[in-house]
Amino acid sequence: MTDTRDSGNSRLAIIAGLIMIGIYAVQFVAARFSLREHLTATDLAALRFGGAGAVFLPIVLSRSFASLKALGWRRALALAALAGLPYPLVINWGLTYAPAAHAAALCPASIVFFSFLLSRIVFLDGASQQRTIGVLAIIAGLSLFIAPARDGTGGVLLGDMLFIGSGLMFSAYAVLVRRWRADPVTATTAVVLLSCLPLPVLYLVAPSHIHAATATEIVSQIVIQGILSGAAAMFLYTYIVRQLGPQTASLFLPGIPIATVIVGMAVLGETPMPIQFAAIAIMAAGMGLSAIAGRSAGERLNASAPGGS
Repeated sequence: MTDTRDSGNSRLAIIAGLIMIGIYAVQFVAARFSLREHLTATDLAALRFGGAGAVFLPIVLSRSFASLKALGWRRALALAALAGLPYPLVINWGLTYAPAAHAAALCPASIVFFSFLLSRIVFLDGASQQRTIGVLAIIAGLSLFIAPARDGTGGVLLGDMLFIGSGLMFSAYAVLVRRWRADPVTATTAVVLLSCLPLPVLYLVAPSHIHAATATEIVSQIVIQGILSGAAAMFLYTYIVRQLGPQTASLFLPGIPIATVIVGMAVLGETPMPIQFAAIAIMAAGMGLSAIAGRSAGERLNASAPGGS
């Protein structure tokens, strides 16, 4: 009976992972589309947190502000500075220069790399040979991916650097969440709500072309960037982590650049160079190898723990 239930939960988690991959692929492509047409990076960030805020506000009201007070405003502000409003602004700024496939490849790969690096520095975490090889593969893939931009326009290279920088920001956010042992829902809620506060001022001082966009485009971006990417994808990832564990959940990351390349080619007509296809494959292999190594380490730790099976 238990095995049947666990098998069903695993299948649901896999389906959730595939949906999450689809959401992120659509997010990158939709952002790139609107940035090429009407909206600015600021517009997309405002729509993202406006939509996500509408989802998370009822959570705050139902749980009261006690959990946010327990986290502390200084810590909440630090987390919001790394994974809040500045984070999508950096990514969207990069998307004004570089194709969606670049963001989908470089953002997850740089998150895996910097998470590995910062964990080694801050927590003195060990690393297996398999995981080290995986990270080295990611570095090689990153270098190979941005190589064509060095000989092309400086804008594409700037966009790629912004994507890598966003990976560093999110990795630092994850390290602080771990160091402070912050509750994931509380941390995410704090990030979303604090990111909503400066939106009116940002709208007044930052460039905006939202008046040039149609109502359909605006509503679509609220749904895609805010409700789907900002809220639903987080819920799906949390569900996957609960059912399969964090290391297994990270196995879905390599699927994001692959799906985004496919959607981007169909919708935007953006086809990566052959060398970049090879780089995506190398980075995907590195991410997968790192995740598998982490999963194996976690299984060995559980097996050696008292009461472990």
